[in-house]
Amino acid sequence: MKILVPVKRVADPDNANKVKVSADATAVSTEGLEWKPNPFDEYAVEAALRLNENAPKNEKLGETIVVSIGPTEVQQTLRQALAMGADRGILIDSNDGLLDTAVTARAFKAIVDAEKPDLVLMGKQTVDGDSNAVGQTLAELLGWPMATFAMGISTTDGGKTLTVGREVDTGVLTLKVTLPAVVTVDLRIVAPGAVKNGVTPADHKYNEGARYASLKGIMQAKKKPIDLKKLADLGSDTNLTTKYSKFELPPARSGSVTFVESVDELLQKLRSEKKAI
Repeated sequence: MKILVPVKRVADPDNANKVKVSADATAVSTEGLEWKPNPFDEYAVEAALRLNENAPKNEKLGETIVVSIGPTEVQQTLRQALAMGADRGILIDSNDGLLDTAVTARAFKAIVDAEKPDLVLMGKQTVDGDSNAVGQTLAELLGWPMATFAMGISTTDGGKTLTVGREVDTGVLTLKVTLPAVVTVDLRIVAPGAVKNGVTPADHKYNEGARYASLKGIMQAKKKPIDLKKLADLGSDTNLTTKYSKFELPPARSGSVTFVESVDELLQKLRSEKKAI
């Protein structure tokens, strides 16, 4: 199976307290922040590798391609995915300030049209923008079936379809999609038995979470190709549909605590003082 996995670099969520807003309030400053792959995208890479391998024999079955959009420094993020086991990378060179959901989805569609993968597998959302929209937009542009919030994937019908377990508020919703398709994944996709490809024995248990890159994998990643493309050369529409008018940090917490004697008193304060209800 040929699988395309979009990957984004994000500021390390553990450094959220270091985020600053520019003096003119028009942008969020990333100065001094550390970058890492978006966690949900890492889960998508792991799921793709599981779909494309015979795990007990350490045998590769298909091709896993990682693609990202951003400045040239994003190559480092792609190298991390290549070190995990992906085969090659594609970087769409662009300034972060020129991107939004629509621009990103249209750029990825151009890559899909050129690569013709069987499956686009991606994280359900990024932990910086949290818009949860690129996957759905891409599927709409492609006219492909899709499943979101996947917590389990199994190949069916000889690899022509996927059975996807979607995590919803009331439990698990099971869908069957015909390839080619777009699937976005949730945290539980990296549970030990979440991905079954019909080749790796069904009772095989992976380690919990995304795999760590081995020293051998890191060395091999240095030699794996990354195809550099310019956003302007893809022929996709680069007009932004989303614009931010202002950024501001939330107000600092006072640190004070008010205790109440009863539920009635709490409700009274929420109504009269905080105007919360």
